[in-house]
Amino acid sequence: MTEVQGQLSFTEDISRDLELREYGLDPAVDSTLLPNAAVMSALQNLVRLATELCGAPFGVVNIISAEYQHQIGAWGVDPGVCSREDSMCAKVFLTRERTVVADASKDPRFADNPFVTGEIGNVRFYASVPLQTESGFVPGTLCVFSDKTNDLRPEQVSMLEVLAKQVVELLELQHRTVQLDRTYAELRDSNAKLAGFAGRVSHDLRIPLTTILGYVELVEDDPDVEPNSTAARYLDRIGSSGRRMLGMLEDVLSYSRVGGAIQPVQVSLHEIAEEVARDLGIENDGIVDVEDLTLHADRGQLRTLLQNLLSNAMNYRSPDRDLRVRISGVSNYHGATIFVADNGKGIKPEDRAKVLEPLVRLRREGDGPGSGLGLATCSSIAKAHGGDLTLAETPDGGTTVTVSFPAEL
Repeated sequence: MTEVQGQLSFTEDISRDLELREYGLDPAVDSTLLPNAAVMSALQNLVRLATELCGAPFGVVNIISAEYQHQIGAWGVDPGVCSREDSMCAKVFLTRERTVVADASKDPRFADNPFVTGEIGNVRFYASVPLQTESGFVPGTLCVFSDKTNDLRPEQVSMLEVLAKQVVELLELQHRTVQLDRTYAELRDSNAKLAGFAGRVSHDLRIPLTTILGYVELVEDDPDVEPNSTAARYLDRIGSSGRRMLGMLEDVLSYSRVGGAIQPVQVSLHEIAEEVARDLGIENDGIVDVEDLTLHADRGQLRTLLQNLLSNAMNYRSPDRDLRVRISGVSNYHGATIFVADNGKGIKPEDRAKVLEPLVRLRREGDGPGSGLGLATCSSIAKAHGGDLTLAETPDGGTTVTVSFPAEL
C-alpha cells in the first residue's frame, strides 16, 4: 500500500488517529467529528467562500481518520460521515498535491467510487487541496464539487489553496487550544494535590507544635526557673521560634484552603474591612480609611484577603511617615474592583511579579517577619473568584494592590 493511493499501514493508522486527537478531533466518536462551535462557524464560512470562488454548489472540509471521512465544515450539503474506503479525498490527500478533475466519471481514480457512480452521489466536477499543518501532518482536505462537469482557472486554484491554508490556521488554533486546556487541567490537578498535601502536613504539624509551646509556657511559669537565667533565655528562644513556626503553618494552611468551594454572596467592603481592622487593633488609630462598596465575593476569603493586605501594610510601613491605608473600589456591569493603597516602603517594579509567588520574601532591612505567603494567598483568592490581582505604586509612595471580582453570573 502506498501513500499515493491514500492508504496507510496499521501502525500509521493508529498514529493518525492519535494525531487527530491532538487537534481536538476524536475519530472514535460515533457521530460527525466536530471541532468547537467557533471553529465550526469559521470553517463553514471558508467553505462557502471556496464554493463561490470556484463556481461549485457544494464544498466540505474533510478530516480523514483511520476508518472514516468526517465532514466538519460543509456548504450546500449536510455534514456527515462515510467510510474511508468510499471517500474520494482519501484516494489523493496523502499526495500533498492539489487535485482538479473536470469529470470524475472519466478519471480512473474515481470512476468506480460510490460518490460518482450514483450509489451515494453523482459527483462529476471535483477539486481538493490537502490540509498540511506546520508539522507536515495532513488531517484531510478542503474540497469543492458539483454534479455537473466543470474546470477551474489557475487563479481559482490559487485561491482554493489560500483558503485551504486558512482552514489549517483554524485547525492549528484548535490544536493550541487543546494543548492549553490539557496543560491547564494538569496544572489545576497538580496544584490541588499540592494544596491538599500542604494542608494535611501543616494541620498535622500544628498538633505537636502546639503541645511543645504549651510545655514551654508551663516551664516558663515554673517558679524554679529564674527570669534571667540561661534556661529562661533558652525557653524564650524556643517559644519565639515555635510561635513563628506556628504562624507559618497557619499561613500555609490558609493558602492551601484557597480556591476550594467558594460561596460568593453580596458583601459590604466597609463592613469586612472594619472587622479586619478591629481584629488587628488599628480600628481607632486613624490608619485605615474605607469606602463602602457592595461586591459579589466569598465573605471568608475576602476577609482573609483584606487581613493579609492590612498586615502587610503594617509589616512593611515606611520609617519616615505614619502609616495610612486607603481601601476603595468601583463597580459596574463587569463586576467590582477594590484598591488597597498604603504609603509604606513600596515594591520595586522588578519585584512585583515574584512577590506574588508562594514563599517569596524580599528580606529588606527593617522588614518584619513573614512567611512569604500573604500576597500569594491574596492572588489565589482573586483567581479563585475568576478575577486578578496586580501591584502598582501609590502616587506618594507605597503599594497599591488592585483586586478584580467578576460580576455575578
